[in-house]
Amino acid sequence: MKNYFALATLVLVILVSACGGSGQTEKDKEPAELTEEELIQKAQEIHDRVITLDTHCDINTDNFTEDTNYTQNLETQVNLPKMEEGGLDVAWFIVYTGQGENNEEGFAAAYENAMDKFDAIHRLCEEIAPDRIGLATSSKEVKEIIESGRKVAMIGIENGYPIGIDIANVKKFFDLGGRYISLSHNRHSQLSDSHTGESDSVWLHNGVSDLGKEVIRESNKWGIMLDISHPSKESMRQTIELTEAPIIASHSSARALSDHSRNLDDEQLGWIKENGGVVQTVALGTYVHREKQSAHQERRQKLYEEIAKEMGFELLSRREAWQLEDEARESYITQYRELQEKAEPRMEEVNAEAPPVNVSDFVDHIDYMVNLIGIDHVGISSDFDGGGGIEGWSDASETFNVTLELVRRGYTEEEISKIWSGNLLRVLDEVQGKATEIQSRDTTGETD
Repeated sequence: MKNYFALATLVLVILVSACGGSGQTEKDKEPAELTEEELIQKAQEIHDRVITLDTHCDINTDNFTEDTNYTQNLETQVNLPKMEEGGLDVAWFIVYTGQGENNEEGFAAAYENAMDKFDAIHRLCEEIAPDRIGLATSSKEVKEIIESGRKVAMIGIENGYPIGIDIANVKKFFDLGGRYISLSHNRHSQLSDSHTGESDSVWLHNGVSDLGKEVIRESNKWGIMLDISHPSKESMRQTIELTEAPIIASHSSARALSDHSRNLDDEQLGWIKENGGVVQTVALGTYVHREKQSAHQERRQKLYEEIAKEMGFELLSRREAWQLEDEARESYITQYRELQEKAEPRMEEVNAEAPPVNVSDFVDHIDYMVNLIGIDHVGISSDFDGGGGIEGWSDASETFNVTLELVRRGYTEEEISKIWSGNLLRVLDEVQGKATEIQSRDTTGETD
């Protein structure tokens, strides 16, 4: 009997060999063994199957009106046509508020700004394009909306400043769909110190304020992820010490590769791992490769100045441009775009002399953090329409290029799925699970 099975096995091997050698399929091949065409095909198939999720896309509420909105291919880096073209499934739209004075007047203006952005996101999903995009507040809803053939919007709150001194606003923002919040932005808020304190060593709270500690507890209670991308290192340490749930860095990269106070050093990355959280690698040039970005910007600026002189156009800094009155600012933006169009044919010479930060540089950060803290703690963000965008992933229409680079480097489909969305959604699930536990505990009066 054994000889019979041995003979049958030999015949089978001969038949397999005759039909194509080893039987190795394209799926079994290592990236280096694939042709470029096969590599792109493999990456596209993976890209189509996984849920792609970007945790940081800023918005301007002027683009959420009946006449001007995300159903149109606006000049914004993110909109529905660009998401559809690039295969970006989930965009976290950001309720961002710049830091003003920590007083009653400042809090009132911040609250009004936040509500305007919440309203805009709901308007897009409920009135303007409910057939093309839906608002999700959980991983279950993300999957249901994608299965319905639509794109997904989620809401992150960048800067807790609009909370003011009313702790009830945490629950209000949760009810409006907010599912992550940072306690500060680029300046110290009433809730915590900002990373910007590194520049002058001036701190307001030496970490998290007493009110900030209350916000941490309330966020845990209702199921809002705590985002440490802008708060100071000490604020991050105290947040981890106080929270009962995993945290996120919604748009940060590795400081070891680009020394910026918005990036996380190896110690902070270790804290993320121990906490069970996730770092959403950010595609913003300075945070990806500071020196390379600086050299490219300097060379590009020379070209812009040359063309501006020919146009009789005075270039302004970004801050100066935003300080202009509305009509003057719109005029400036129109002329600046005209300048960019005139510069475009000559960008090749700029890139040849000073190459721009690209997708490969971006994925270097993913590699670094995966090697340091593990595949389960790394994700992806763009910071589109807030300064983000690199060569190869300059807007949502080029989202596939990130997946292609991950495949090129040998990441498996399971790993790519984790990096694109699985890790972030896992943290959201855990945060919401902890919220259910806390609410039950508060109801029954039980203590740990």
